Amino acid sequence: MRKTIVLAAAASLMLAGAASAQQQPAQQPAPAPTAPAPAPQAQPAVPTIQSVNIVDITELPKETQTQVNQVIAQRGDDGLKKLRSSIDATPKVKSALEAKGMTSAQVVAASMEPNGALTLITKKAS
Repeated sequence: MRKTIVLAAAASLMLAGAASAQQQPAQQPAPAPTAPAPAPQAQPAVPTIQSVNIVDITELPKETQTQVNQVIAQRGDDGLKKLRSSIDATPKVKSALEAKGMTSAQVVAASMEPNGALTLITKKAS
């Protein structure tokens, strides 16, 4: 569980990064090669979402809640907005939240495991 929470910050950034397009640097024309050019290295693939788990922050141990709150504070409002817009743009994740009677506005952190398990940490409005 602790691993999941610690990864929440990294995963939320990963989700936010997946939502925004990556800009490739402009390529300059290359002179005619004398030898075959090496193949470009492929970027590691982002795992496909296989399952969505929704956990309220109050269900976590106090120590883990503290860690999650620290991650939220470090990420700031912009990171949270990116995370939530990424969730809204992903129908599978959005429908999982709606099935629990929740929206992306209640999500404060996310964690994506290599096996495709996405965990969303929610917080009820106080």
